[in-house]
Amino acid sequence: MRREFHVRFCEGAGVRFPRATRRVIAFEREDDARRVMGVIAKRFERYGLKLHPEKTRVVRYERPGRGDSTGKGPGTFDFLGFTHYWCRSRRGYWVPRIKTRTARLRRFVVTVAAWCRSHRHEEVKEQHAALTRRIAGHFNYFGVNGNLPALRHVARACEIAWHKWLNRRSQRARLNWSRFESLLRDYPLPKAQVRVQLWQPAS
Repeated sequence: MRREFHVRFCEGAGVRFPRATRRVIAFEREDDARRVMGVIAKRFERYGLKLHPEKTRVVRYERPGRGDSTGKGPGTFDFLGFTHYWCRSRRGYWVPRIKTRTARLRRFVVTVAAWCRSHRHEEVKEQHAALTRRIAGHFNYFGVNGNLPALRHVARACEIAWHKWLNRRSQRARLNWSRFESLLRDYPLPKAQVRVQLWQPAS
């Protein structure tokens, strides 16, 4: 990379950024990243834009060395609801992976549980249709290869939340797990499934 840096974002064309724009810039050298980091803040200020002080940072996101005996890489970062990190494949090679960001996963589960609570007295068929749309939408976005454990966690947590609030519809007719599993056969919730292959699975 050249020693001179010209950080431009279509200034002449009059392009305007939305209020919350997220961008990841990758560099081969850390000193290049530090230099651009110092330039870009001043460039943004000229056009009335600011960098978020807590979300703007330089992260060492590089493949660990062969002799690295740890199970994770040197740095991770969150982007668009995913956490990007390095891990070892089944053959012992370092490979990049992404998973649902912990805060985003927790927020979705809490939202589903709150919905089940406030709609527990509706018809089961209507609840099932609404829950299916919500869970399927989550899986459509986060259903990438390497993220299956997080998807399974969401699927199980949604089943538990639905059972909990169906069971509290009436104190006389309790819904035990056996009856609930029978209900799931008639009204199955979406199963955890990879919808998008971002890369070929590493052996």
